[in-house]
Amino acid sequence: MEPRVICVLMLVCVLTLSSLARGELETCVVDPAKRANCGPPGITPSQCKANGCCFDNTLRGVPWCFHPVAVDNTADGMAREALWGLKV
Repeated sequence: MEPRVICVLMLVCVLTLSSLARGELETCVVDPAKRANCGPPGITPSQCKANGCCFDNTLRGVPWCFHPVAVDNTADGMAREALWGLKV
């Protein structure tokens, strides 16, 4: 394949993946040790979610109701910069 075709295919893949990630600005996938408490002890899942927070009671010793974290889109920006020299 020509380098130009490979570059276009890579760009299509990057844009497809970035469009999927852009739907989420925040995620509840947080290292349990880094969870920031978002509610009092005994808060219910519905109360937690109503506050815009995440709820996961599968682990002991960490907050069950915690703040979401920002989705890291640095890979998307780095890919665009590598392909086109664009800084995001």
